[in-house]
Amino acid sequence: MLCVFSIVMYAQQNITQFLGIPVDGSKAEMIQKLKTKGYKNDSIGDVLTGEFNGVPVNIFIVTNKDKVCRIMICDANYVDERTIQIRFNKLCEQFSNNPKYLAFENYVIPENEDISYEIAVHNKRYEAVFYQNFAIDTIAYAEKIATIIQLKYTEEQLKNQTEEIKSDIMAITAKYILEDSFKRPVWFMISDYYGKYYITMFYDNEYNRANGEDL
Repeated sequence: MLCVFSIVMYAQQNITQFLGIPVDGSKAEMIQKLKTKGYKNDSIGDVLTGEFNGVPVNIFIVTNKDKVCRIMICDANYVDERTIQIRFNKLCEQFSNNPKYLAFENYVIPENEDISYEIAVHNKRYEAVFYQNFAIDTIAYAEKIATIIQLKYTEEQLKNQTEEIKSDIMAITAKYILEDSFKRPVWFMISDYYGKYYITMFYDNEYNRANGEDL
């Protein structure tokens, strides 16, 4: 199973983090942790204000059964169409150049794009999705993948692996890692308010999201 561990050592099962804080626990706990980062309550109470990535923002905490599943960050100030295009593209560049994130598409808005027209007439949604990358993980993560492989192959097959089995094990491992990364999306979108625009950003922990268990 050495090939499994050689890949998994670069994988991480850790949940999404915001400013180094796991997107997890109760809302009250998250508020206190964010306050240690310098954010403060506004007049509403549960909304936190401060600066994020050089921009004044409002931070909202979303829960599912009192477990935090999303941190939502909204620009505090609204801007014009050209400014929001520059801001959106700058964020795409920052995330794409950050080794902590994976991206599967190019989300940059073309220079000649008429954003206001596309939103108003075609209901176009400008958003970019990234996934928090992997870091060195514990053996426990590798054991989960090993369990999947052991259900597919006998002990004898694993002791005397053919090239086909080795390739399949690598594919199973890669698929598991990729699916796990989808549980840690960080994405942002252009929101509009009466002809002005702002960025809304989301740090999601899909492990804590509702998956129809209450239906």
